[in-house]
Amino acid sequence: MSPVLVTGGNGYLATRLVADLLLSGTEVRTTLRSPASEPALHAALGRAGADVAGLEVVYASLTEDEGWASATRDVDGVYHLASPMIQSANPDDVVVPARDGALRVLRAARDAGVPRVVLTSSFAAVGYSPKPVRDYTEDDFTDPETPGLPAYPLSKAVAEQAAWQFIENEGGDTQLAVINPTWIAGPTLTVDARSSLQVFTAMISGAMTHAPRQRFGIADVRDVASLHVAAMTTPDAAGKRYLALADGPTLTFLDVAQVLRSRLGAFAENVPTEEAPGDEPSLLVIHNEKAKRELGFRPRPPEQTIVDTAESLRDLGLV
Repeated sequence: MSPVLVTGGNGYLATRLVADLLLSGTEVRTTLRSPASEPALHAALGRAGADVAGLEVVYASLTEDEGWASATRDVDGVYHLASPMIQSANPDDVVVPARDGALRVLRAARDAGVPRVVLTSSFAAVGYSPKPVRDYTEDDFTDPETPGLPAYPLSKAVAEQAAWQFIENEGGDTQLAVINPTWIAGPTLTVDARSSLQVFTAMISGAMTHAPRQRFGIADVRDVASLHVAAMTTPDAAGKRYLALADGPTLTFLDVAQVLRSRLGAFAENVPTEEAPGDEPSLLVIHNEKAKRELGFRPRPPEQTIVDTAESLRDLGLV
């Protein structure tokens, strides 16, 4: 049986996906930008109890063509999770590598005859354009021309749209499925607290004194990883996108803080109890029925995700 390829294998979501695949008996090839990242990847997979004997590491960058032809050769599928981690005041510094990187991977997959690519996009590519009622399904797309759109959601919207256009016009026999998670949390296998994990460390340490006024969906990293596998293995997922988030109403950062305080006692005594000044966030509804109906998505309760996130950070000594 041929391996599957996971791009950017040392990321927060990618380490969980690679571990799950290895634990299921699937051989995995993964890309890293440099050999310096490999020891940390092995350590992360070890925390999940995954045997790295079934893992092959290759080196490729989203900004260069070199390495992608060999990375995609003789694989049964590609999970494209890698995304540029670039902080810049110039949106093009973020958008261009995200778009071109996705196209690089898709082009290599097509040329190698890979049957399906599962692309990790984001709710940022779904719900960041204004609409009269903030109620979103997979039929919604963020318009890259939305005035004032920040670089990150812009990059996600542009990259996903470019991916769909490539598959329609140049994809050959390669299929595409897309996962659009909301804010991802859940226990980490890495010791590099990035992205959403930084919010938890800031809350628990007391560095965040007031919760930002924002409403969002939360998705457990374990559930998002499982949804990627379902999108790869379900025949009818081809050509579709799926929102990934927990059931129930969307949350605010103050809601997250209140769960931490109520469930973790003294460990969470420094989390904020008040919101920052500003207007109340407007209502937000995000639907996950499609993923549940078509891919068997069964997300964990948000409270479990929040608590498990904080406890993993504590157990790893990250807060």
